[in-house]
Amino acid sequence: MRTTLALARLFARRRDGDRLAAALPLVSFALVTGLLLIVVGGSQVFFGVRGGNAGFYTALAVVALALLVVPLVTLGSAAAKLSARRRDDRLSALRLLGATTSTVSLLTVLEAAAVALAGAVLGTVLYAAAAPLVGLLRFVGQPIGSQMWLPWWVVPLVWLGVALVAAGSAAVGLRAVVVTPLGVRTRQKPGVARGRRAVAAAVIVAVAWLALSGLQQLGQTFGFVGIVVALGAAFGLALLALDAVGPWYVRVRATRLHRRADGVASLLASRMILEDPKAAWRQVAGIAVTTFVGVVAGAGLSFASTGGTSSPEEAWLTADMQTGVLVTLVISFLMVACTVAVNQAAATLDRARVHVSLDRLGVPPTMLADASRRSVMSVLWTVLVGSAATSAVLVFPLVGAAVLLRPLAVGTVLAVFALGVLLVRGGASVAARLVPGILARPDRAL
Repeated sequence: MRTTLALARLFARRRDGDRLAAALPLVSFALVTGLLLIVVGGSQVFFGVRGGNAGFYTALAVVALALLVVPLVTLGSAAAKLSARRRDDRLSALRLLGATTSTVSLLTVLEAAAVALAGAVLGTVLYAAAAPLVGLLRFVGQPIGSQMWLPWWVVPLVWLGVALVAAGSAAVGLRAVVVTPLGVRTRQKPGVARGRRAVAAAVIVAVAWLALSGLQQLGQTFGFVGIVVALGAAFGLALLALDAVGPWYVRVRATRLHRRADGVASLLASRMILEDPKAAWRQVAGIAVTTFVGVVAGAGLSFASTGGTSSPEEAWLTADMQTGVLVTLVISFLMVACTVAVNQAAATLDRARVHVSLDRLGVPPTMLADASRRSVMSVLWTVLVGSAATSAVLVFPLVGAAVLLRPLAVGTVLAVFALGVLLVRGGASVAARLVPGILARPDRAL
């Protein structure tokens, strides 16, 4: 352990390689921590609500916090892979000098935790700068205001939590990386997306549809509790169906893109996806959940707001849920954009030899960047369309009513989706800036 800590200090003192690859995890953790602190601060309003809707507001706050856990874990795993690829020469040299795999892995985990901690501190600055603006949002009939500010002791706990989650996810993520004396390589064990996933998803959706169809009978038999349980089970099954069919659908779409490729960029993009459809799906899987929930909640709330309310509390609840859906969509897309940027950077470094070989064959770097960006965006569009279609089928009457009665509200949700797509596209484009550095030092790749 003492040797590992000494090596970690030496690694921290000397910075080499591409600065962008070093800054990406730091900036990503800063953004994630800033968003986490903002959500925790805003949740104080929900936890402090009194009255008949107090339990509902508490549940909304818990859901908002839970939505940040999965992107944070995914980001930590991606940052660990990027850290290992960025330190290729040094980690390989340590293995060549006799360092054990556990020592090298622990060194990488410590670096990932340190980067996460530094990013968390920077994220606190982001939180302090954004809190006054976020405080202008209205919940429970009034602006959040000073309730956005957290007690001082909460901030160090968030720092510690982010660092621990990053270290844990980094340890898990390193199982997909091989550190040998000859180099750092990603384990080539692509996930197989078989067609039986589609059959399983169809069965799951049918069960969810039956659960929704019997709401009236369940309500008469078991009361309100039966309705809530049926709704929760139906939407949970629908999300499970999305996760089951997602990799298979991504593979099918990529295969079709490969057959109909109209250029080198499209051909390379399809091959990148087919290399591991499961990994391509996981990269943007968070958007599937957000899109599903966003369409269902947005349609339902738009329809609910067309009718009158019997009390100000009900009007506030409807308005608060509409605001919450939009905020959740924005945060989810920001998280996915960060994850895509880090994942694509790690993939770019992992394909350094391919980039150098294609460059020597005359393929321009801009075409390689375009192929990488297309590989992400094609999967993103597949996820968006598939998730939106699944949710629309489940609640088709609500979606139709929302489009007819509240087109402005539906347009607002679509505008947020468009902004999110642009954010993810920007994240996918960041990794392209690593290619010139790889081509400038081809000896490190070959």
